Amino acid sequence: MNARTAPEANVLTRLTREQRATALEQMSGPEGLDVLVIGGGITGAGIALDAASRGLRTGVVEMGDWASGTSTWSSKLIHGGLRYLYQLDFALVHEALTERGRLLETTAPHLVKAQPFLWPLKHHYERSYSAVGVGMYDALALAGARGHRTVPIQKHLGRKGVRALAPALDPSGLVGAIRFYDARVDDARLVIDIIRTAVGLGALAASRTKVTGFLKSAHGAVTGAAVTDLATGATHEIRARRTINATGVWTEATQDLATSTGGLKVLTSKGIHIVVPKEAIDAETGIFLRTEKSVLFIIPWPRYWVIGTTDTPWTEDVSKPVATAADVDYLLAHANEVLSRPLRRSDIIGVYAGLRPLLQPQLKPGAEAASTKVSREHTVTRVAPGLTAIAGGKLTTYRVMAADAVDHALGEALARAHPCVTADLPLVGAAGYRALAARVGTIARERGWTLDRVTHLLDRYGNELPALLASIDGDPSLARPLGEAPAFLRAEVAWAVTHEGAAHLDDVLLRRVRLDIERRDRGLGAADEVLEVMAPLLEWSDDDVAAEREAYAERVAQIAAAEAEATDAAAVAHLTRAV
Repeated sequence: MNARTAPEANVLTRLTREQRATALEQMSGPEGLDVLVIGGGITGAGIALDAASRGLRTGVVEMGDWASGTSTWSSKLIHGGLRYLYQLDFALVHEALTERGRLLETTAPHLVKAQPFLWPLKHHYERSYSAVGVGMYDALALAGARGHRTVPIQKHLGRKGVRALAPALDPSGLVGAIRFYDARVDDARLVIDIIRTAVGLGALAASRTKVTGFLKSAHGAVTGAAVTDLATGATHEIRARRTINATGVWTEATQDLATSTGGLKVLTSKGIHIVVPKEAIDAETGIFLRTEKSVLFIIPWPRYWVIGTTDTPWTEDVSKPVATAADVDYLLAHANEVLSRPLRRSDIIGVYAGLRPLLQPQLKPGAEAASTKVSREHTVTRVAPGLTAIAGGKLTTYRVMAADAVDHALGEALARAHPCVTADLPLVGAAGYRALAARVGTIARERGWTLDRVTHLLDRYGNELPALLASIDGDPSLARPLGEAPAFLRAEVAWAVTHEGAAHLDDVLLRRVRLDIERRDRGLGAADEVLEVMAPLLEWSDDDVAAEREAYAERVAQIAAAEAEATDAAAVAHLTRAV
């Protein structure tokens, strides 16, 4: 298979129980791997795809579900970092905007959508310097796309123009606004599609596989990892010529299994978001606000708005990030500064929290500074011979981070022999997306569906839509919308199991059919119907189904109790397991 060609929607890209078991068996074989990646978030997924597309024998393991850490709980933005222009970090912004263009145009046009934002202006003097900043933003984006415009350029609006696009904005304190563009994405789905693309190119991938130690040569070089299959309890030894630690906020815990000295020191920051229904804010665009600490985005999605984020130090268990009442109050207060109808707590339908490694992680004492690459927002270092670690960065630049990590692990000579080829590599679902998009009306008429229904499916599955429709033709019951969440079809639940590696109820509700963030009950009301679809596909007994439902109901109750608390420590005390 040509590494530059995206895999088709077929068995090669499926994530299933059988695929997972086979991957673990093959990773543990005598042949070993060229590259073992630890971590299945956006960074680890990107590294696995990068390595596999270079023709390297690649394996990736993740102790939870794919994207189950930070990569599920981001702002879901693909952006250049407009605020970095005010720090004069032109290189970082240019890099991010170049990657934004690639995602919009080539690698993931089905998932990544151009999104307009209004930047409200309170004073006339703001317009000139803000226009310069946004103008530079547009210019860097144009340069990154080699003169091809991937999103519209800025537009200046007076009060009348602001009222037309965003009646929800309070006009009393505004002199106008600037409209500019970034992009949004379903972060968890992006990660899953990257993993699937890597698997289609030969990568061996196993979720719920925990690294418990590292294998070492007689000279102390890391030669792979010891892992435990958390589904069966079985242990395996995976031999690898190079191992890359991409575990985000777990970076230190993972590298400490290999060495007591050196490596990366990563501090952790919490960011939370609130979700309100679409009717709560009357606007046709997103809203961008500068705060005393950073920026705040009010981001539109088809059925809701996402508002965030916060940035506070986190010293509690990294597996249990949770919002507090104080976090929610902060977001409400800042959003309400510009809204004519203030948002109330009763408007909130969802809250989520995630952790991010702080930018520019420092080296721990004993780390090899000479073998460390600091590239603006992320850092790559050799923790020990055979073991590379990467931390920092952001969703938008995952591909650049991946290339840096693989180049660093391979060394200069091997990196030249196996260069990165992901710049023009479409992800699963991307190739032919636009041709299908031109047929949404026809598909809607043929199926008796609305345009919104077909667009929803196309923007989730891209060129895999025909395969999804074929599954419905094979089982017409899958065409039924979920009773408690009619925006989603039963077919999407089945697809999550048969193609996307969902093995538990929370895999579906948190990361595939994401009712956790858009339903007041976090999707609990839809759980029985979701389980009805999942159970036969996973061969669950009645007891298995009951246990899955009970575990999810317990999670919902514990998070609700946690979010009533004022401090992180008090909130985490309500949680008995990872969230």
